[in-house]
Amino acid sequence: MTFVYLVLAIVAEVIATSALKSSMGFTRPLPSIMVVVGYGVAFYLLSLVLRTLPVGIAYAIWAGLGIVLVTLVGIMVFGEKPDLPAVIGISLIVAGVVILQVFSKMNVH
Repeated sequence: MTFVYLVLAIVAEVIATSALKSSMGFTRPLPSIMVVVGYGVAFYLLSLVLRTLPVGIAYAIWAGLGIVLVTLVGIMVFGEKPDLPAVIGISLIVAGVVILQVFSKMNVH
C-alpha cells in the first residue's frame, strides 16, 4: 500500500499545485479550496508513506514525479512550453529518481 499512497499523494499535490496557478493569488474560491484540500490530502498520505519508506527516498520520488506531472499539466492545460534546458533538467531529475529506486540500498522494496 505504501506506493499506492505515494502515487495518490503525488496526484493530490499535482492537483493542488495546478489549482494554485488557477487560484490567481487565492482570489478565486473554487481553485483556492482545491489548493487547501489537495495539499492537506497530499501531506496526510505522505505521512502514511513515511511510516515505511525513508524520508529521502519518499521525497525524491514525490518531487521527481511531481515536477514531471506538473510540467505536463503546464503544457496541456496552461499552454506552457518548456525549452531544451528545462527538458534536460527534468530528465536529470527523473534519472535521479530511477537511480535511487534501482540502486539505492536505502529503499524498502
